Amino acid sequence: MVPEDVVVPEDDSVRRFNRLDEVRAVAVLQECCNSPAWASRVARARPFADSAALLEHADRALAEISEADVDDALAGHPRIGERPDNASSAREQSGVTGSDASVIAELRDCNAAYEDRFGHVYLVFANGRPAEELLGILKQRMHNDAETERRVLREELSKINRARLLRMLASEPEAGKGAMT
Repeated sequence: MVPEDVVVPEDDSVRRFNRLDEVRAVAVLQECCNSPAWASRVARARPFADSAALLEHADRALAEISEADVDDALAGHPRIGERPDNASSAREQSGVTGSDASVIAELRDCNAAYEDRFGHVYLVFANGRPAEELLGILKQRMHNDAETERRVLREELSKINRARLLRMLASEPEAGKGAMT
């Protein structure tokens, strides 16, 4: 699933990514997903023929990493409704910006209840969705058992990773900043 606001990059972007040394490739990948294990698995699998092959391997790597590695990935995600600390999260949570204060307060309370129940941050592919929708999803997911919720969490993380990878490939490198320089 490709988010509507993401342009699928040309193969030249994938070739540029393939040419990065492993240290730089892992660093760029960790900007997409905070799991060192995931980033290392994806970087070591290069070269990729195209963006579809990269996305497929990224999904496979996510399915293969341990729960502790998934927890590393979660550490890179702010709570839904809190001020994002990075550009990717800010873009993804843009639909929450300017939401009614009562909805944000309820989201904060439900985030805390979710974390108490499952032991980790509520992760959802926000992609500009409004706070009310994200709150509704959170409330529904509170009914999941722990095993189901971990499966759902990995599915949501996969969607986020895919969108971030495509944005990474589509981004033009800036001197000394992010992307693939």
